[in-house]
Amino acid sequence: MKIDTAASYLFSGTRNVANKGAGTQEFEAMLSAKTADTQAPTDDSADAEPLDFTCMTRQDLFDWMNEQLRSGKMSFEESSPFLGMTMKISAATGEPVDMATDTSRIDFTDKARQGIEFYEAHFDYASADALQAALDRMLAGG
Repeated sequence: MKIDTAASYLFSGTRNVANKGAGTQEFEAMLSAKTADTQAPTDDSADAEPLDFTCMTRQDLFDWMNEQLRSGKMSFEESSPFLGMTMKISAATGEPVDMATDTSRIDFTDKARQGIEFYEAHFDYASADALQAALDRMLAGG
């Protein structure tokens, strides 16, 4: 077995831009077009009504969380407590309840407070801190 130790332009800090192939130019054009499509032209958050985390469906919370992730306002790690709050298991079947059909409204701030108390009682301070950060974000209006 031979291992090639030669340097590759893929991993080098510089490359010969003058000798770009057509494929590279097409890729860069597609990338810049896709980036332009995904960037929001304006910030409408000032015009939007503040969210009421005390009366939301699980789908509402999930959609808000995904929007925060897509816009870069929330990291994947920060979203974990919110994702946990969108989960619901049926006591009768033991199966997850589909959030798209579940219209019950939940006070997620209260749910977070109960979770914080639970984790602190079980000495899981990392989970309690994560939920506290989520609660702080909810109380700040999202």
